[in-house]
Amino acid sequence: MENEGRERRGGFGQGRGRFGGRGNFAPKPVKEGDEIDLTIEAVGEKGDGIGKIQGFVVFVPNTSAGETCKVRITQVRGKSAVGEKI
Repeated sequence: MENEGRERRGGFGQGRGRFGGRGNFAPKPVKEGDEIDLTIEAVGEKGDGIGKIQGFVVFVPNTSAGETCKVRITQVRGKSAVGEKI
């Protein structure tokens, strides 16, 4: 009888992160408006360049793998950011 309430309220492993939290609260290494030097490591399915800063993924349109460029961050999401080549 006691476990019935827990199951209805979401129980273990339902809608929660790895350690029971709700979301990713790790500080992000960039914020909107930041200008960074970034090396593009790969090109994604949609053609955007993909680089990383401290393991955080940054998508940059109109770039090629191997290119190093200055990037302005235009949008920060949960696990990635979008930037523009400047």
